Amino acid sequence: SEKLLKVAASVPRDSLVSLGTCFGKFTKTQKFRLSVTALDFLAPYAKYKVWVKPGSEQSFLYGNHVLKSGLGRITENTAQYQGVVVYSMADVPLGFGVAAKSTQECRKVDPMAIVVFHQADVGEYVRNEDTLT
Repeated sequence: SEKLLKVAASVPRDSLVSLGTCFGKFTKTQKFRLSVTALDFLAPYAKYKVWVKPGSEQSFLYGNHVLKSGLGRITENTAQYQGVVVYSMADVPLGFGVAAKSTQECRKVDPMAIVVFHQADVGEYVRNEDTLT
């Protein structure tokens, strides 16, 4: 926000570490890993979405992958390994991940097969409150 920008202008540049919202961090191998703090900015513009059943919401929020048995809906033409935003059936964004199967494969896969690989969820606010910045 502009208010935050004006406040940060009074801090010397060499003392300023960051400003704004943290979207993620770089790993030791120099790959960028998105953090759950980016969810509010990603969710409105998500092209590919996955909705989970109410019984599977808690499992996802504890950091587990989404199984076929917990899948409510999935956006048509979602490709395998495509980034997806995970929603509850009430259209509340819960987190994001990577599609383990395409939309076509999801129709004929075993109920215990992983459909979405977990990447981040809003439960991380509670689990990692000391390390989230």
